[in-house]
Amino acid sequence: MLSLTEKEIDLISTQLLKGMICFYQIDKKRIHQMPDDEDYYNYDLTEAEEDVLDEIEENPENYAEFTQMEPAQEHQMMQDFIDRRVKEKNLADDLVSSLTKPKANTAFKFLIDDSKYKKEWIEFRKEKYYDWIKEQVDSFNYTED
Repeated sequence: MLSLTEKEIDLISTQLLKGMICFYQIDKKRIHQMPDDEDYYNYDLTEAEEDVLDEIEENPENYAEFTQMEPAQEHQMMQDFIDRRVKEKNLADDLVSSLTKPKANTAFKFLIDDSKYKKEWIEFRKEKYYDWIKEQVDSFNYTED
């Protein structure tokens, strides 16, 4: 059964928020991260990263994969933040409007970074990613049973 320490969850969360994917090597309790090929399609893997992927392919039951939230989940997280935390109606309206734009994450981040809610957003997002990682652990453990 897979279980992670708070430190491991924090490291995985940090990497996912940077656009990486993580693989947890169960036997060695080691975290490998590399760019998510959906975000970094022009990125050439290093030899070490290729070796990790080869090992995962040969021994998949020894690795748990952790991925970023899907765009719809990210969107819902931003909407939840607006609904639960943002008190100023004008800013809330602007943030909701930003979520309808083609680059919603960028528009939302631009507005949040220029507001008094920046730190609160960072903490909220981090907390939601911790929960997301724990969901992935639960899913992995369920699949293993």
